[in-house]
Amino acid sequence: MKGRAAKILKEIPSESLPPDLGYTIGSAIIFPGNRVDGAATINGARGFHPRIADRFDLTLECIRRHYRGDASPLSAALQRYADFFALFSSFHEYVEFFLLDDLWDSRASRIRFFHYFDDFSTPAVPKTPGDLIDYLQANNEFIEARNRRIARSLE
Repeated sequence: MKGRAAKILKEIPSESLPPDLGYTIGSAIIFPGNRVDGAATINGARGFHPRIADRFDLTLECIRRHYRGDASPLSAALQRYADFFALFSSFHEYVEFFLLDDLWDSRASRIRFFHYFDDFSTPAVPKTPGDLIDYLQANNEFIEARNRRIARSLE
């Protein structure tokens, strides 16, 4: 995200930015890596699609819609890997298996987005310094919560 928001980052003093957590197990997810018919993998499609911009909250919304049979910016990529998603009987099972509960509000039945979301019509990359800081903080909170959830699952 920081590369895509380079112009905005220049406006923010480094001491105002949330810490960079680096690569942790909580920031990682497994997707199939094999190419189907030479097309982009899920990871490639989510990284290059301008409405997703490699954001995991938006990717999870696409996966939720896939399980419902609804369209999303990643529909074609997710459909290529329908056999992978069929390993899980439902979106809820997918969320539980990958310990993504901290990104899913089960009471409201919706994703906890890191930044304002309006059905993929809003920019995936925050456009103001304040929005970028809020996004980075929300992303960090999710990663830290998922790291704790993963650690508890190993006890």
